[in-house]
Amino acid sequence: MTWRAVLAPVTGAVAAVAALGYAQVTLPEQPLISDYALVPGGMLPVLAGTLALAAACLSLAYGLAAREPARTAATRVLLLAGAAGLMLSAIFPTDPGMSDVSTLGGEIHRWSAAVVFTALPVAGWTLARGRAAAARWSAVKALSVTSGLTLVAYLAAHPAAVTSSLIGGTAYYGLLERGLVLAEIVLVVAMALACAPGRAAVRVQGTRATGAPAQPESPQRLAA
Repeated sequence: MTWRAVLAPVTGAVAAVAALGYAQVTLPEQPLISDYALVPGGMLPVLAGTLALAAACLSLAYGLAAREPARTAATRVLLLAGAAGLMLSAIFPTDPGMSDVSTLGGEIHRWSAAVVFTALPVAGWTLARGRAAAARWSAVKALSVTSGLTLVAYLAAHPAAVTSSLIGGTAYYGLLERGLVLAEIVLVVAMALACAPGRAAVRVQGTRATGAPAQPESPQRLAA
């Protein structure tokens, strides 16, 4: 991926954080992030943040298609699924209330959000799986696992879950959802930065500067 291709998903992720953070800071506190769309002045920042993250997923998938079309096929499908889920959740707002879904739009929002929360951690894991040992790929794996574990905790604590009353989930399930959203946004950034160019070129230029013949990079190193 070129630096321009890396910058696009990073910019989308930063815009998503800014828009959703604005809703969190300026609007009356709500149980879940999607609930901010139901209060006056909340629809625009929630819509902007959701679509910005969808654009980040789409641009990352496009960059991966140009960089490693065969190896990243599964990752790109998952990123496209996440982007589609984000767009659907923006078009169909949530129903008011903590656990009841009474409309078709609310049901679409619930399941599209479930696709997003599930697809992005798996996308990060499939992208980093089998890579050569490097800090950037370890970060992607760690964020994927963190997102997955946070998702499990959030589902267990949600008032609609049978386990919520057993663990007192109503007290903190909103915090878990915010942590999950932030972890997945950071994951998208980490995935983009992990594919940033430069290391192989730096090594080749270094050998030329010292007068030593430049050795071609092995496929394994290029893939890393």
